[in-house]
Amino acid sequence: MKALRVLHTGYGFVVFGLLFAILLPFLFIPIIFPGQHKLVGVLNRWWARLMFIFILIPFRVEYRNKPDPKKRYIFCPNHFSYLDIPAMGLNRLNAVFVGKNEISKVPVFGYMYRKLHITVNRSSMKSRSESLKQSMAAIDEGKNLVIFPEGGIVTHKDPVMGKFKDGAFRIAIEKQIAIVPVTIPFNWIILPPDQFLLRWHPLTVVFHEPIETIGLTLNDVDELKKKVFHIINHELDRQLHHENRSLVTG
Repeated sequence: MKALRVLHTGYGFVVFGLLFAILLPFLFIPIIFPGQHKLVGVLNRWWARLMFIFILIPFRVEYRNKPDPKKRYIFCPNHFSYLDIPAMGLNRLNAVFVGKNEISKVPVFGYMYRKLHITVNRSSMKSRSESLKQSMAAIDEGKNLVIFPEGGIVTHKDPVMGKFKDGAFRIAIEKQIAIVPVTIPFNWIILPPDQFLLRWHPLTVVFHEPIETIGLTLNDVDELKKKVFHIINHELDRQLHHENRSLVTG
């Protein structure tokens, strides 16, 4: 069984690399012409869909409320697996990621990521401050953001979320835009961060109803964090409970 997982993972890397090579020329368009930034989300969406199709991982994207393409949102998903990044690429709304700067060190891919998205070194106050400014500017430019509020894969007991950072919630309140909690319940099963070997399992992404921040102040950051945490965690419990019942009855 492990040998099959190794082969599946190797094949997945090949698919990922080939799709990146095919899309690479198109990724230069929004770099050269920043006004075409919407292409980032479009290309991410094609990349994610094709990758999951070719690596034979079925996926389901559920929207509890249809997002308004005329509004700006910050999408906040739980983060248990490296597969969460391409999973968020399935989003029907175009968005840029705010992620760790370690990604930018990957040859070629890292360069594109740094140019198209926002990177942050969480151990550096200066970097955190700069990423905050870049995120604010991105919203002013009409972009949606994807921010993993845990600040990375921090849990040591899947699927238990880590403590949320303030960043996404401060930005949402200061810009008075809605936060969309996102639950990704099974990626820690499909690609465990401690093993980095693919395991077959259907992938699910649940986009919850947006939480408006109009009228909120920075004094409400903690309450907003708790609300988003509860929504994501409740859906995690529900999905995993259903999964366990299916295994028992199956």
